[in-house]
Amino acid sequence: MTSDEGVASPGQGYRKGPVLLRGRQIPSTTTDQRLLASDGAADWLHGDPWRVMRIQSEFVEGFGALAEVGPAVSVFGSARTKRSDPHYQMAVEVGRGLAEAGFAVLTGGGPGSMEGANRGASEGGGLSVGLGIELPFEQSMNDFVDLGVNFRYFFARKTMFVKYAQGFIVLPGGFGTFDELFEALTLVQTHKVTEFPIVLIDSGYWRGLLDWISGVVLDHGTIAAKDIELLTLVDDPAEAVAIMVEHKVDDGTPPPLGRTSTLG
Repeated sequence: MTSDEGVASPGQGYRKGPVLLRGRQIPSTTTDQRLLASDGAADWLHGDPWRVMRIQSEFVEGFGALAEVGPAVSVFGSARTKRSDPHYQMAVEVGRGLAEAGFAVLTGGGPGSMEGANRGASEGGGLSVGLGIELPFEQSMNDFVDLGVNFRYFFARKTMFVKYAQGFIVLPGGFGTFDELFEALTLVQTHKVTEFPIVLIDSGYWRGLLDWISGVVLDHGTIAAKDIELLTLVDDPAEAVAIMVEHKVDDGTPPPLGRTSTLG
């Protein structure tokens, strides 16, 4: 679930790794921005070796914190989702259902649908995990996260979402959610990770995208017909949870994807 789509309430604080900043202490740029900046200066000759050590530490800290979460599912969706929005309640139902089925729930740790999934996991008696990210505006972990890890770099955070999950459930969201969805699809399509189920919830939201993929994209030959089967579309949160249960492996190794897609 992505944390790059919404704005948190003022005063909650800005996380920069383990450091909490507020007010005028909040920087105008993020660690990712500075890493990717191309200003023609030679400072990178001196700064980048140290930056590599910081990147390494993020992976070490993430691996250490998440190594024993057990079977888990990553849940993505918009940070802009209001608590009164039906998608928020869907997220709660997903989180609760996954927890009751013995899964830990991984989200971006922010507000909106992420909060909903963490809330459901907490109410269902499961492990509620938040993987936060440094952003150029104030945001903090939602109150329903039991285990929270803050990252400076998106690529380190994304690795954790994939490494410790047996599947992805994707609720309606914006660019950040799309990014996480398509990265997961690419990793499965190219066999960089063992195939696992990727489930989209709410056909009214996702159908246009899926029609474009199975129409224009497939017609142009830029994907294979079998690639469409990597996605399953549902409207019922309970069905999304059932798909994860169907593919659950307690030793943490996702099984081959054997479900026929409902993209039709």
